[in-house]
Amino acid sequence: MNFIKNNLANAITLGNLFSGCVGAVHLILGDYQTTAICIILSLILDFFDGFVARALKANSNLGTQLDSLADMVSFGLIPGLAMFKMLEPFGNELLGIHLPFEIKYFGFFITLFSCLRLAIFNLDEEQKYYFKGLNTPSNTILIFGLFFAQKELGSFSFLFENEIYLLILTAISSWLLISPIKMIAMKFKSMKLQDNYPKLALLIGAILILIIFKTVGIPLVILYYILISLIFQKQLK
Repeated sequence: MNFIKNNLANAITLGNLFSGCVGAVHLILGDYQTTAICIILSLILDFFDGFVARALKANSNLGTQLDSLADMVSFGLIPGLAMFKMLEPFGNELLGIHLPFEIKYFGFFITLFSCLRLAIFNLDEEQKYYFKGLNTPSNTILIFGLFFAQKELGSFSFLFENEIYLLILTAISSWLLISPIKMIAMKFKSMKLQDNYPKLALLIGAILILIIFKTVGIPLVILYYILISLIFQKQLK
């Protein structure tokens, strides 16, 4: 019984990793709807592994490291692959200059900085009630959300018409992952209303965006998340 209690959260984390692996394979194969389902499943499992660990008082250093390793695939490799796919049509041309390599490989900078972010997070003891920099699940929703909306709905087409736009997005995404900007975390320090204004503003705004824009609103929610976090910087402690 103790074995199950101590390892249930780890099993959920491994489920996150498995879902991420399947999602990455289907992204390569061009089955973007299955990848989207896998990302959603990984997000759910990523939330519940920590919830279960706390509920069963089974937190461990192993669980912490395992969580980051799983996230590296689900929320590190997948957005890098998505950007790789976005840049692929441009071949080795950049602003009319013929390069000795294809620029699609720049997409994996998102994967590299995701890895760096996860390592920093594991060593940083400040990020209890807020995140420092954009967390990897949010970054994945932003990058894959834009990719999915364009491929499946034809939205955000302007981004895909110019390699410079995509490279700038790659650079911004990579920087946000390790930036010093405080980001709202849905962790409650107290139940006082004034302590939770940022979370309430984020939640209400996100719901409205999704109601108005539906699927296209998914990456817009992350942009709103970044904006509202910037507005409430001084209140995030």
